[in-house]
Amino acid sequence: MISARAALLTLPLLAACAGGPSPAGDDRLADAVEPSLRAAAASAEAARDYKGAAQHWGTLYQRHPRNADIALSLARSLRYAGQPQQSADIMQAQLEARPADADLLTELGKDYLAADRVKLALGILEQARAAAPGRWDVHSALGVALDNAGRYDEAIQAYARALALSPDNPRVLNNMGLSQALAGKLDDAVATLSRAADHPRASSQVRQNLAVLLALKGDGAQAEKLQRQDLPPEMARNNAAILRALAGQRE
Repeated sequence: MISARAALLTLPLLAACAGGPSPAGDDRLADAVEPSLRAAAASAEAARDYKGAAQHWGTLYQRHPRNADIALSLARSLRYAGQPQQSADIMQAQLEARPADADLLTELGKDYLAADRVKLALGILEQARAAAPGRWDVHSALGVALDNAGRYDEAIQAYARALALSPDNPRVLNNMGLSQALAGKLDDAVATLSRAADHPRASSQVRQNLAVLLALKGDGAQAEKLQRQDLPPEMARNNAAILRALAGQRE
């Protein structure tokens, strides 16, 4: 099997050209190019071009294979680009030198989740929690893993710990509300997602999730009103029929 580094990471073309600079010149050229590579990676991430970001981070990682920050950035871009196993390979290599690093463990747990390897994700994220019990994002990631394992009550507890560390975090509230719904606690789920939707940093996905739960409770009118905030008119009309059906209403 071709490794992630062999598949994704290549030397800059200039350094490989015949008649190019000396090795010392190569190093100076690469050092000069690094700020541009970092800027290009950040720009690609902002544009959600995660394959492009991974290529830029990969070039940097080849020069600095022991740099955990670069490795994390590369792994995250690979995961977002749909290559979680390659991301996991990079994290496993980093963890050989830093076995208790919470950042690395958390990313590896997310990689396993993205690869649908839930059991492995749970074990790794529990290690991350032990290494950094005061980090909300670790508890939140563990909650997602527990949800994927169907352990909804435990997931809700994990989200509650995350919220104790990061009060009113809309991402955590969203996940907690969905977990409550899956556990059959619809009233609690609507209350939690309502809190999330009221947050200034709430995403449109939070409001759409709340709309679905409101429809399930029978409040189709409020569900339709909420989902119109974010969707184009035609899509909103199409979704309205689904929401009314969920609410038990007739066309």
